[in-house]
Amino acid sequence: MLNETTLTTLPAGVQALPYRREAVGRGIVHFGVGNFFRAHEAWYVNRCLGLPGQAQWGIVGVGLNGGPRGEAKARQFQQQDCLYSLTEVAADGARTVSIIGALREYLLAPTDPEAVLARLADPETRIVSMTITEGGYNIDEETGRFRLDEAGVSADLAHPRRPSTVFGYVVEGLRRRREAGLPPFTVLSCDNLRSNGHVARAAFVGYARAVDPDLADWIEASVTFPCSMVDRITPGVDRATRQALNAASGLDDALPVLAEDFSQWVLEDNFCNGRPALEKAGVQFVDDVAGYEQVKVRMLNAGHILLGAAGLLLGYRYAHETVADADLERLANAYWTLDAMPQIDAPAGFDLDAYRLRLLSRFSNQAVADTLLRICSDGASKVRVFWTDTVRRSLESGHDLGRIAFGIAAYLEMLRGRDEKGESYAPLEPTLDADDMALVNEANLAAALALPAFDGWRDMDSIALDAAVVKTRHAIRERGVRAVMQNL
Repeated sequence: MLNETTLTTLPAGVQALPYRREAVGRGIVHFGVGNFFRAHEAWYVNRCLGLPGQAQWGIVGVGLNGGPRGEAKARQFQQQDCLYSLTEVAADGARTVSIIGALREYLLAPTDPEAVLARLADPETRIVSMTITEGGYNIDEETGRFRLDEAGVSADLAHPRRPSTVFGYVVEGLRRRREAGLPPFTVLSCDNLRSNGHVARAAFVGYARAVDPDLADWIEASVTFPCSMVDRITPGVDRATRQALNAASGLDDALPVLAEDFSQWVLEDNFCNGRPALEKAGVQFVDDVAGYEQVKVRMLNAGHILLGAAGLLLGYRYAHETVADADLERLANAYWTLDAMPQIDAPAGFDLDAYRLRLLSRFSNQAVADTLLRICSDGASKVRVFWTDTVRRSLESGHDLGRIAFGIAAYLEMLRGRDEKGESYAPLEPTLDADDMALVNEANLAAALALPAFDGWRDMDSIALDAAVVKTRHAIRERGVRAVMQNL
């Protein structure tokens, strides 16, 4: 098993740690230790730790979900001393394998909540980061305010010293620091959200205000919430993939991660209590993240959902299969060049067409084997985040709505869980309840347009778009996805 005792006997070709792990501190606490975080933030920090004066920036991971699955994950991290391997694969199949040691400790919050709070209140902690998904910030899309009526939040408000949500933990940690006269930590969102720093500020300050208005004022004045744009395709790792990764590397790793060789992190340099020298590890610091965010969200993420929904209906299961299909590739290129790119305010000098071509190459990476079900998971949250700006601009300008209507129609048809070959699959939609899913299957095909996925343009005149979506859903059922695509 991979652990600290095996670091001196790694198989040939596996890159060892470029630093002494015993010297690494615990300057960052991260909520949501999933594959993306392990291939992205932890990878960048791992590169920093080998630089002079950077040893203090090791990471303490926190899992919020207990139960058998959460407990098993915690055991695996502990048994491996929080070490794991990362395999990076290029589109041409070239790969590198490296050991990541940036994660110094893993805490399971339901098992030992006080350990998490103690770590948050420790002066050594200077950054608290998170990957809690696009829909995890509990913000009311209509008001922009933090929702206090969510069950976990309500429970935390009743017992703020014994939290269970990320909001409760972070705010209680900040309360303890303020009480002890310690400086606050930076709160860093690493999720695919427009203006994710502003969203995080609204969420955590909103929760804090319901607990203690004076504490909320201190957080508003003292805590920084940098905006960031993150990008790296990181698929799930099932048993077969884990076995294949270990067979290729020669390791015995219970927690291997697979990712493409591309990675990007654009960050606002707004840290209230210090930060790692991430610019030396490939992170781009800018004054305004918004332009980079718009390019990524409205091209990569929106394109992913478009290809994912249509691909699932056609019977495909992997991203690389979609761009190998001439009709789907043509659809994606038309959406990018005709709908998205002309309406994006890109950073000065940014080459959108080169970015488009790079996306096609990245999506074609067979070795990554990114599943369409992963890409489309939590689609209700993703559609609202990834498509809203393009839809709003198209409605405002009178732009052609054909491909946008097709994307929405394909997404709704995909939610029904059956492809055109009659095979079933299980879409993962954690924010949609039984009533929402009933709307998807309603005989009146306009009923599903009431789903929260489309709230981002609810205030606009979308009569023509709604009619086009309903017409396209009928056409998909009558003529099939491919026939409809060919007329776009």
